[in-house]
Amino acid sequence: FVPCTPQAVMAILDYYHISLSGKEVVIIGRSHVVGKPLAQLCLSRNATVTVCHSRTNDLKAVCQRADVIMAAVGKAGLVTGDMIKPGAVVIDVGINRVNGKTVGDVAFEDAALRAGAITPVPGGVGAVTTMMILENVVCGIARTDTIL
Repeated sequence: FVPCTPQAVMAILDYYHISLSGKEVVIIGRSHVVGKPLAQLCLSRNATVTVCHSRTNDLKAVCQRADVIMAAVGKAGLVTGDMIKPGAVVIDVGINRVNGKTVGDVAFEDAALRAGAITPVPGGVGAVTTMMILENVVCGIARTDTIL
């Protein structure tokens, strides 16, 4: 099984027919549950992948050359509009609570001015992750029934 959140990111890209082949993808976040599996999935689609984190030197410069940015570091508003190459795809995986509101790792309003496509928080990757959990459960049951 693929972890549900990286699987959800790929499902979103598939739904909108966004190809990663030949694209420069920056993943901000190096967790074993999201960042690293996401990097492997992007590599399997022929992307050039750079994995960063909250302490990456000159994160802004790294992001500015990316065709696709995937933020999954857990730091509210880390990715700002000036970090985004005009027209880039921005996938916000982060979930943070700020002043009683749920926000992502991307400063959405600022980033949306430069991004070609962007996912919201809440209502973006999280909602699709829930569907991937259900898909894994249903497929897991189907596989078990076949074995029995």
